[in-house]
Amino acid sequence: HRSGMKPPCSGSVLLFFLPVCLAAQGRYAQKLMTDLFSNYTNALRPVEDTDHIINVTLQITLSQIIDMDERNQILTTYLWVRQVWMDAFLTWKKEDYDGLDTIRIPSSYVWRPDIVLYNSADDEFSSSMETNVVLRNDGQVMWDQPAITKSSCSVDVAFFPFDVQECHLTFGSWTHNGNQMDLFNALDSADLADFVPNVEWEVLGMPAKKNVILYGCCSDPYPDITFTLHLKRRASFYIFNLLIPCMMISFLAPLGFYLPADSGEKVSLGVTVLLALTVFQLLVAESMPPSESVPLIGKYYIATMTMVTASTALTIFIMNIHHCGPEARPVPQWAERFVLNYLARVCFVYEVGENCLGGKQTLSQGESEAPSANGGSAKGTNWEHQGVHRDIEYIASSYQEQRATQLRVGEWRKVAKVMDRFFMWLFFIMVVFTSILILGKAI
Repeated sequence: HRSGMKPPCSGSVLLFFLPVCLAAQGRYAQKLMTDLFSNYTNALRPVEDTDHIINVTLQITLSQIIDMDERNQILTTYLWVRQVWMDAFLTWKKEDYDGLDTIRIPSSYVWRPDIVLYNSADDEFSSSMETNVVLRNDGQVMWDQPAITKSSCSVDVAFFPFDVQECHLTFGSWTHNGNQMDLFNALDSADLADFVPNVEWEVLGMPAKKNVILYGCCSDPYPDITFTLHLKRRASFYIFNLLIPCMMISFLAPLGFYLPADSGEKVSLGVTVLLALTVFQLLVAESMPPSESVPLIGKYYIATMTMVTASTALTIFIMNIHHCGPEARPVPQWAERFVLNYLARVCFVYEVGENCLGGKQTLSQGESEAPSANGGSAKGTNWEHQGVHRDIEYIASSYQEQRATQLRVGEWRKVAKVMDRFFMWLFFIMVVFTSILILGKAI
């Protein structure tokens, strides 16, 4: 350098001297490592006075939601955890080491805060990765650590599949109290810039809050930072695979009343619908935690199964009315007025009323014709064979009895048809009302 030339590691350097610069910085880095850790121990807090509090700044970056196990109530996430603190024994003057202001060394060489996830549900507690720390010449230590965490999360499935969940991740020191180590938030919430979208859950936010708690075992305060992860379930999968099929099946239950009674499939349809709903109910129950809170879709299934069971029972009752034999009693007057006259008009079964009136007119005509036959036979006093007269009377009375029996059976069948139509409309209204009520609660 006596010729006045600049050293090869100065600002105006040529590419030819670049390996020389790197070699010089490498030697200074080795010398810095030897000087810093010659009398250093990572077992004690790096403070000059034991009464001083070491401040740790915590920042969480949510990278991915790996799994949300509702049945076991465990949330698995992939996090990037950044911890920053000041180490009083790891400072140097960068002028003494060729302007070297930062070095990266294994994290096991330095003292590290014992910050853990309080509500961890991991069996092995070994989900974190050993990474390097970045040392700055003023003593600042920055430790970025990726971790796959399993945390306990209280899942409320009352509005499943339209539910919103809140999962807490609480970080704090396991042994140091607030008089030895204090925690601070780097941001008001977790960083979601690098979050990988989840197919089932939508992240609404992850705010951070600092808490200072006094435990019963100790009189010293223990600070912690709690991140609250707000999740909203994407319900499209469950709507198309569980809810819509249930609605379509539930609309088949009222149609069982529309089937003709002579088809023999009315009860079979109700039982088939009930079995299909039971299968969907089991699918929902397998994925839900066993708790007293019944999911919204489970309530819908139970309500629909109750209506299907009631419709099947009513179908059996109505079929019994339909198949009344000749020994059946006549239709009571109140049933005739209420069912055949009033309900028939309300349920738009006009042909039933007309048939009933026509049947009554036919019966009166038959009754009016009978005396004429008797009169004719009475007038035939000049007949020589009285046996013919008795045969004609027997045939006429038998015809009247048969006709009355047919009309009585026909009226009971008409009563059954009106009741079928009434319960069909009633259950249709109940199914629509239940569906709207369930969806209204979800929205």
